[in-house]
Amino acid sequence: MPVPDTTAPRYDVIAIGNAVVDVIASCEEELIEELQLSRGGMTLIDEARADELYEAMPPAREVSGGSAANTLAGLATLGLECAFIGQVADDQLGKVFRHDMRATGIDFDTPAREGEPATGRVLIFVTPDGERTMNTFLGAGQYLPASALDEELIASAGILYLEGYLWDPEEPRSAMRRAIEVARAAGRKVAFTASESFVIERHRDDFCQMIDDGVIDILFVNESELATLTGEEDFEAGIQWLGDKVPVLVATRSEKGAVAIAHGTRAEVAAVPVMKVVDTTGAGDQFAAGFLSGYARGEPLTRCLKRGAICASEVISHYGPRPEADMQALMAERL
Repeated sequence: MPVPDTTAPRYDVIAIGNAVVDVIASCEEELIEELQLSRGGMTLIDEARADELYEAMPPAREVSGGSAANTLAGLATLGLECAFIGQVADDQLGKVFRHDMRATGIDFDTPAREGEPATGRVLIFVTPDGERTMNTFLGAGQYLPASALDEELIASAGILYLEGYLWDPEEPRSAMRRAIEVARAAGRKVAFTASESFVIERHRDDFCQMIDDGVIDILFVNESELATLTGEEDFEAGIQWLGDKVPVLVATRSEKGAVAIAHGTRAEVAAVPVMKVVDTTGAGDQFAAGFLSGYARGEPLTRCLKRGAICASEVISHYGPRPEADMQALMAERL
């Protein structure tokens, strides 16, 4: 049996996720219908469809994204030590992504992949109500191999955070399974974000098996994902079913706030009001960042949820999936 690592972690959180660049544009409802997009959802697309949608987009802004990478960006802004594992191609977007991560204070040393496909990108259409419709070309990200893992790095982090979106492709799924083994052998915590209902639909047996095996310490879901995972349409029935199986369950409900159950203790917070919802891209990612920033420091459950709600409210008040405010100052003001 491997001996757990009892040393203090070098990193607070290390994440494995999609390395993609977000292309975000405001649009009217009519364009969503014209392009036959799944309003408010996330659709996986190929490179040809990505090129087609890009041509149809209004003027856009490009920022490095990816669910887990966005969460790390929030955590780094809050003063935590973070590292990222993800696959980019040896191309311009890959260089942009690597620069953005490092400039945010996140260690990112996964070698770039030669050849096709290109670095992934997400084309995000934001309607006037702030709802985002995402179309994702995973590109090089879906070819992250287990051989790219720095196992010493994984073992040196207090929390391993895994992005559900990346569970879909076979190669990174195998890499994440190996990462879980390494983290647990080192006595570290494993956090998992379900990401999207379609991922759960495709891999529900996998997720339920991991939950039953006790390898997930912290699980993040939204209301829709909770229903898909548990088969319970009633929210309370769903969290009761799942809360008995996962040490720490965090369930977000958009404007209805969030609920967490940790080792049988329940906490709940309301959503933090905002003047105007501009773009909901990254709301769940930043909620996870806020929650984990408290959890990693051993703060009470309600305070962890409050941190999450503050981070989510900040990111939906502007375009883009990463914080723009001084988040440490914002926490000091609002907690």
